[in-house]
Amino acid sequence: MIIGTIKDFLRLESASGLLLVAAAILAMVIKNSPASFFYDDLLNIPITIQVGAFVIAKPLLLWINDGLMAVFFFLVGLEIKREVLDGELSNPQQIVLPAIAAVGGMAVPAGIYILFNMNDPVALRGWAIPAATDIAFALGVLSLLGDRVPPALKLFLLTLAIIDDLGAIIIIALFYTAGLSLTSLLVAAAAIIVLYVMNKRGVLSIASYLLIGFILWAAVLKSGVHATLAGVLLAFFIPLRTPDPAEPSPLRNLEHDLHPAVAFAILPIFAFANTGISLIGLTPADLLDPIPLGIAAGLLIGKLLGVFGCTWLSIKTGLAKLPDRCTWLDMFGVSVLCGIGFTMSLFISSLAFEQVTHDIADDRLGILVGSLLSALIGYTILRYSLARKRTH
Repeated sequence: MIIGTIKDFLRLESASGLLLVAAAILAMVIKNSPASFFYDDLLNIPITIQVGAFVIAKPLLLWINDGLMAVFFFLVGLEIKREVLDGELSNPQQIVLPAIAAVGGMAVPAGIYILFNMNDPVALRGWAIPAATDIAFALGVLSLLGDRVPPALKLFLLTLAIIDDLGAIIIIALFYTAGLSLTSLLVAAAAIIVLYVMNKRGVLSIASYLLIGFILWAAVLKSGVHATLAGVLLAFFIPLRTPDPAEPSPLRNLEHDLHPAVAFAILPIFAFANTGISLIGLTPADLLDPIPLGIAAGLLIGKLLGVFGCTWLSIKTGLAKLPDRCTWLDMFGVSVLCGIGFTMSLFISSLAFEQVTHDIADDRLGILVGSLLSALIGYTILRYSLARKRTH
């Protein structure tokens, strides 16, 4: 049952990864064609929602980044809650190794980026960009290797990616928050109290939770805290279990229903909207600028050093053991795969440089190069490692 669920999940993420690649390529083709004006005009279309004196007015790009991505983070929150209460994260022994590896995989890339940009206070805002791992791409690349991949290796990467997502959520909440509005925060707090009471009283109506969740999202959007965090908060109040075990779980049903929409629509739309980089005038030397170089090095080298280094230390000191049927070369290859930042890195980049007037093609170039190299090198190492084991 559990293995079947994981296989279904991996198949879905693999397909989503292919769509993400296609969306990114399409965005770059359009941006570097005579139709580039269409791409810019499309993302700058103003969209306004007004109810009385309450107004939300944003260009389409920000509706995608603040609105659609809130749904993505809502799904991430549902996954984290399920895993903590009823999944792999509920077993402390299972999470020690990926948890330590995830912390190292966030700290070391951030440190490398800071080394490259320590003399530029504006560039330092992007320190968290290479700290993220894209769960869709990483699992998608791993799934290309088929049944040769040990289940324990898949589980290690899946658990690490979930913990990495949780770390990214905490980073966004603590470090990418603008000036706060007390009134909006009070409205958000009231919405959270209502959600808590609903959960404690056993309310199972998804529509009721989503209605209060929309109010929470609007309040958080206006508060100065990034609106996507409302999706995570809402997810934590969706009931996992019901009084009658025969009744379906609201959380599991919602997670199942949201997966296709997020994987096949929301993430590709986000990738299309955020990867349109103009290559006109760019040279290989542009990658050597501190921002893209720090990001690419953080993803490719920092993730490897952080994940593999912490994994090695944890196992050698007896804190954890090597996953079943896995070799050190397997762990090395998976550590390289963790350098695929893409979606989460692009999202953090949009927050880090939202108010900055510099050409953000710099950071997106670093994300694309670092993620692509991590995918290719990680896949090559794992393919060699798994073929070598089969031969022996």
